[in-house]
Amino acid sequence: MKCAIIGCGRIALNHVRAVEANGLELAALCDIVPGKAEGLLERAEWKGLAPAFFSSYQEMLAEHADIELIAIATESGEHAHIALDCIDAGRNVIIEKPIALSMADAGEIVRRANERGVKASACHQNRFNVAVQHARRALDEGRFGRMSHGSIHVRWNRGRGYYVQAPWRGTWAQDGGCLMNQCIHGIDLLRWMMGGKVVSVYAQMRQRFHEYLEAEDVGVAVLTFDDGSVATVEGTVNVFPKNLEETLYLFGETGTIKIGGTSTNDIDVWDFADRREGDSGLAGLKEPTSNVYGNGHALLYADVVEAIRDDRAPYVDAQAGSDALEIVLAIYKSQKTGLPVELPLVDFASLDMVGEF
Repeated sequence: MKCAIIGCGRIALNHVRAVEANGLELAALCDIVPGKAEGLLERAEWKGLAPAFFSSYQEMLAEHADIELIAIATESGEHAHIALDCIDAGRNVIIEKPIALSMADAGEIVRRANERGVKASACHQNRFNVAVQHARRALDEGRFGRMSHGSIHVRWNRGRGYYVQAPWRGTWAQDGGCLMNQCIHGIDLLRWMMGGKVVSVYAQMRQRFHEYLEAEDVGVAVLTFDDGSVATVEGTVNVFPKNLEETLYLFGETGTIKIGGTSTNDIDVWDFADRREGDSGLAGLKEPTSNVYGNGHALLYADVVEAIRDDRAPYVDAQAGSDALEIVLAIYKSQKTGLPVELPLVDFASLDMVGEF
């Protein structure tokens, strides 16, 4: 299967390695910055590749009708319109998080992918973490019983150098703050693992140490689910001196887990009333990772390729991406209004937050 990557920055290396791991053909790389695509290949150290290089993804779509799968890894504010153009051209897409910066754009991605009959996947690769997969199986098997509450803590560090490297970061037009950029993976896991529908969100955000940004550097929120359970979100880039943790807690009537590590890749607590063979080996499980992105990109690609070939929905589809975005935008709206926000969130965008801080 021929594939392409649009956007050759920080995260694109994980996409190149996922392409390689799945034996796909990297037919094209696209970036508006001259030399960036070529530099990506040098970073990947993948020999024998000869992709075509483009500065215009429209030209790439026109000249390479045989490309079946396109990964979109540009700055966040460009994700939606590029994804829609690729979908309209009949191409399957993997869209880096967040899939859009407005509910309207996210809904249009879901609608048009279904209408055109192409596969659209949100790149929430942490769903494939070994620890997360074990927890999801326990949930599907009913081992938690009724859910009481849960939480996600994303306690990371990002300094001025990170934002200077790419000036679009921390802007309302192209990014949002720590909840949209760093915390959305954890928010996706929390919503997915709690098992119910979120019906309301109440939040507070601040900009404490990054006065050179437009957006927040710390935020906390309370989520209420339709089954009566509740959850909390804490996301920040203010932790000194380096990344501390991304930790997911789930508390049920008959089960408790804590998935920790820097990117929800370790099982710190695994306790269930129906103790089973193998449970003792799960507490203390650690999945080695080389960076905070984890190992899930290759598995996500494998699933999307299989979804294309079998004509089924991807494991992490565009609706999942829209659901995670909805929580972040509801948090933003709650900060802006000072009130709880009821879901579904019909229309809100990161740009509605301009001037908040």
